[in-house]
This record gives sequence, structure tokens and C-alpha cells, in this order.
Amino acid sequence: MKLLTDLDAIRTLTQGRLDNRRISGASGESISFRSVMVCGGTGCTSSDSNKIIAALEQEVAGRGIQTQVEIVRTGCFGLCELGPVVIVYPEGIFYSRVEVKDIPALVEQHLVNGKPYDKKIYEKTRQGDELLNFEETDFYKKQVRIALHNCGVIDPEVIDEYIASDGYRALAQVLTTMSAEQVIDTVKRSGLRGRGGGGFLTGLKWEFAAQQNKPQKYVICNADEGDPGAFMDRSILEGNPHSVIEAMAIAGYAIGANQGFIYVRAEYPIAVQRFSKALDQAREYGLLGDDIFGTGFAFNIEVRLGAGAFVCGEETALIHSIEGHRGMPTPKPPFPAVEGLWGQPTIINNVETLANIGQIILNGAEWYAAIGTEKSKGTKVFALGGKVVNTGLVEVPMGITLREVIFEIGGGIPGGKKFKAVQTGGPSGGCLTEEHLDCTIDFDTLTSLGSMMGSGGMIIMDEDTCMVDVARFYLDFTRDESCGKCTPCRIGTKRLLEMLDKVTSGKGTLEDLEHMEQLSLQIKNASLCALGQTAPNPVLSTLKYFREEYLAHITDSKCPAGVCKALISYEIDAELCKGCSLCARKCPSDAISGKVKEPYVIDKAACIKCGVCYDVCKFKAVAIV
Repeated sequence: MKLLTDLDAIRTLTQGRLDNRRISGASGESISFRSVMVCGGTGCTSSDSNKIIAALEQEVAGRGIQTQVEIVRTGCFGLCELGPVVIVYPEGIFYSRVEVKDIPALVEQHLVNGKPYDKKIYEKTRQGDELLNFEETDFYKKQVRIALHNCGVIDPEVIDEYIASDGYRALAQVLTTMSAEQVIDTVKRSGLRGRGGGGFLTGLKWEFAAQQNKPQKYVICNADEGDPGAFMDRSILEGNPHSVIEAMAIAGYAIGANQGFIYVRAEYPIAVQRFSKALDQAREYGLLGDDIFGTGFAFNIEVRLGAGAFVCGEETALIHSIEGHRGMPTPKPPFPAVEGLWGQPTIINNVETLANIGQIILNGAEWYAAIGTEKSKGTKVFALGGKVVNTGLVEVPMGITLREVIFEIGGGIPGGKKFKAVQTGGPSGGCLTEEHLDCTIDFDTLTSLGSMMGSGGMIIMDEDTCMVDVARFYLDFTRDESCGKCTPCRIGTKRLLEMLDKVTSGKGTLEDLEHMEQLSLQIKNASLCALGQTAPNPVLSTLKYFREEYLAHITDSKCPAGVCKALISYEIDAELCKGCSLCARKCPSDAISGKVKEPYVIDKAACIKCGVCYDVCKFKAVAIV
């Protein structure tokens, strides 16, 4: 049990540093040590947070305050639209959209003189002359972080920090004090359901695999996050990779497996790098490999990279890809828990599902089951995107309403626009309306409304969105991503898309609407896997809730939102036009002509309807007709 003793020693040595990363509310002048947390997630990294870190390190070293300041590259804080994000503890001062040129003043004012750098403070933390702790803002105060519990708190590339935040305690507890049956019973009683979209009870899946009397079994982590706009799994792997490793080992012990695989898309280079590094660290510490904690239990994990095929999110297609075959689904049963990877019992859980396991073991099944609703326990991570003020990542308890997420946490619709719809569940989800805003977010409610939980994408749309075009966009995606194995999906989605193209081009008929509904139901009922079975959801939900928009396209040859190019044109209001010539200079087809300081005109025959003139006009003289 020497490993247990070693882990306790690591916790003791590292705990003080982590304790400092807590909001104390102490006055700036009395603080002797600060932690500067810089988001190192993909979003902020793409906004040059690495340069922010380098500039901070250089500035801190130049002022000789290295012993008073630690600079930590951490995982996602959630408010991705505000990146690069920097948070200074223990005050919890939240800085947004930080630039390299801000660093000298930030270091001088805050880290040296103890006064917050006013220029880059997140505006929502201001309350009169006072600064709120960022956790008290509308974006954070209703969140409950379980799957994301270490993201933004620890350096994901330092295993000691994960251990100091109770990391690998759950694995130690499982291996030294619990039987496999007790582990499965705990997960079952927690009510945890799969967060990858299916919503199947996790403990029951583990139980099925455990009951198989086979010498070889496998654990697979599905990190093939393919939904447009979804980045929940990526953020967990980037910010807390050891939580997934620990959970996979626990799952292996529970079902009697000694080998795990994580299937992650190659388009996630930061996630792959951090997870691979975490694997090396876990092996070095004896937390993976043979005889873990001296119990005789052996478990290892290998990384498999996916090429980005959306269909490989389906478990049998994913299995075939790992085996080296083309990623295509097969009929079920048999289910993977009975006959999976290389014909052996296999459990497949997605990243977010696994990220809950350690916390369930440590805090108990009853603790987790007390969060959420009767049939949907715990929390759910959502990626908020589209026409919403606070785009980013949130984790909320099941049972919260769509209104709370969109208008309180999300901050509502920007620009004073009116809310129109929200799509949950990615390209396979449905579009819900204003009348659904007070509905609870849980597996069964969303399904009953014609949408789905999915893996956690949540796209918000405003009054300028054409719902027919939205349905066409998502169906175009699923048509492209169909593996082509079954006829209903391969041909049905193509025919359905053709009918949507007719409608958006003003050539649709009322009979097309009837045919679209019939074909959608046939695709749902006859497709082999969930890709085809859910592909028509955007079409069916928009036909149900926004039928008047379809009718406007067909009967009036009009796109109410002014989006479908075939049904709109651009005109310049002579009374509003100031003759600045900006529209003419920006027009890519030279369709606008006129004299400076006189009204300009658009040649509709030459106009390609790109909308550039509409976007650049400062006087709102260009109108969509």
C-alpha cells in the first residue's frame, strides 16, 4: 500500500497551493501570494493565451516577484466568448479579452500594488463601486460543476494537482474497499445516465458487461465529439484528463476488464496531447499498469485517433474504426456489452459520463441522485452557441428550465433581438419555441417535445433566423455524414434535402410538405442507427412549430427572415443613403453604382445577394426586400 501513502504525501505537499486558488475576499494590500489562472482551452489558445502566459512570466520575472505569484495554464472557465480569460486568486478577479499589451499594467497594478486592473475587468462583475466575485455573476451562480469540477482550478498537465484535489482517491477506495458488484450498485443507485445522447443507465450497462463470462473485456471512452458547436468532451479532456483515466480504471475493475481505449477525434490536438501526457504520468505513478495499489488489479489505456466521421459517435461504428475497419454501424442486438470490440464484452461511455464517476464514488450515490429530477439525475454540460450573449460552456442541474439557461446564464439575445428558437441535441435535435422556454431540461421532456438531450449542444436563434434554412443546414450535415450503409439514411436524407432546397429556392409546393413529413417518419423508422433515426428531427420539429414559415416560402415566395437568397433582393433607400460609397467599394460583384454624396443604386441583375452592402452600411440605408 505504499502508493496510498505516497498519494497522501503528494496531497499534503500540494494542497496549500490549491487552497490559495479560492476566493477569500481579502483586501488586495494584505495578500502575500497570488495565483494567476490563464485559460489554456482551445478557444482561449486560439486567441493567443499562450502569448499571455509568456508575457506574464517575463513581466513577473522582470519585477522579481516569482515567489509571490504563480502562473497556471488551466482548463476552460466556460465564458469562451470573452477569451483570453485570466482570473487572479484569492480575490477572484475576472479579466476578459486580455491582450499581451495589457500585461505590464496588469502586473504593475494588481500583482505589485494590489489594485485590480480596471480596463479588462469582466463588466458583469461590477456592482456600483464594488466588484463581485465572478462566481456570483448570473453566468456562474446557478451552475453546479461536477463533470467540470477541476476545469479552471488545476493545471491539467500536473498530476500532483489532480491528486491534491482528491484525484485517484475514488480508484483507491474502489480497489481496496469495494467489490465489483458494490461499484456497479453505487453507479446504478446514483441514476447516472449516458451523457453521449442515448441516456441509457450507466450502471445497468456495466452490469450487463460484468455478467458476461469472458476472459477478455474492454472499456472504451467515446470522445468522438462530432456535433457542430459542441465542445463539452473536449473541454473536460483539456481541463481535467485524469478524471477520465480514473473513471475508466474504475469501470474496468467493475466489469472485469484490463484494457481501455479512448477514441478521440484528431481535430482535438490539445485534448489529445494533454490526455496522452496524463496517461504517461499515471503509468509513472503506478496508477495504470500492473498490480495497482497492490491489489493485483491491472489496467491500461491506449489512445485511438478518429478521422472526424460523425457516424463514429455511434458505438458499433466506433468499434469497427478501432478494429481498423471502415466506421459503419451494425444492427443490435447483440449489444457491445455482450459482444463488442473484437467480439468481446465492451462498455462504451462518453467523456462527460466518465467524468462523473469519481465524484459519485467519493460522495455517494445518494448525493448524486439528490441532484436533478426523478428520471434524470445529476447535472448536464451544455455548449451554448448561436444568438446568445454568453456563448460558452455551462454545467447545470437537470430540471433547470430552458429560460434560465438562455436568459439568466446565457444573458439573453444580443442586440435587443427577439428570441425565436433553441435547438438542443446537435444536428439530430429538434427546434423548440418560446412556448417551451419554461419546460425543464431532462431526457424525457426534451424527447417528448420532439427534440433530444443529445451530447449537449444548445444553439439559440433570434428573429433573423429562417427556420426552413436551419432545417436544411442540419439535414445537409447529416446527409454528408451518412456512412451510406442503409438505404433509408443514404437515399432518404438526400431526397429530403432536395425538397428543402426546393422550398428555400421558392419552388416548393404544398404537396412537398406532406411528402417531407412522410419521408421523415420513414427514415426515422427504417434507418439502421441513431444517425438516420434522428436526422429528420430538425425537419419534423420546424414543420410542427414553424409551419407558417414553410407556407410563406411556398405560397408567398417570401422568406420572412430575409435569409433565403432566391427569395430576397437588396435595395438602397435614397432618403437614407448619404452617398458615402462604402457599399460600392465593398461590393464583390460591382453591382452598386452612384456618385459620392448622392444616393447609390443596386443593379439587381448583377447582385449576387451576398449581403455585404447590408452589413457595412452605417446609415441603415440598405434594406432586404
